[in-house]
Amino acid sequence: MADWRDAVTVRRAASLDPGVPGRTTAFDFAGSGRGETWIGMVAMAPGAATGAHHHGRHEVAVYVTEGRGLIRWGERLEFAAEVAPGDFVYFAPQVPHEEVNLDPAEALRFVVVRSDNERIMVPLQIEPADTPEAVY
Repeated sequence: MADWRDAVTVRRAASLDPGVPGRTTAFDFAGSGRGETWIGMVAMAPGAATGAHHHGRHEVAVYVTEGRGLIRWGERLEFAAEVAPGDFVYFAPQVPHEEVNLDPAEALRFVVVRSDNERIMVPLQIEPADTPEAVY
């Protein structure tokens, strides 16, 4: 069993240090050996969940722009972090995860950056842990 706890990183908006005025780095990709990048937007309907999946060899980062969500990850989705506007989330390659929109009335929206422009999304059949460990 892999140790997935540290395979996802959440950077809270309040904790970001601009370093250089007008520029804030949330994450530096480790590099997957390919030159392509995909950047896009995702909007999740109120109360929706993606289901467990991973993105193969891709590194993925998201920036939450609207709504309130829950990211679960790990072999049994045993780790979780709530996210809100201004938060960044980084997923290492092969990490099983799921995004959940916690709001029953509003969309959850985020900008996505992937380390490749292929659209790999591998659905997983996972029996999730009943009570995931909250990671802050």
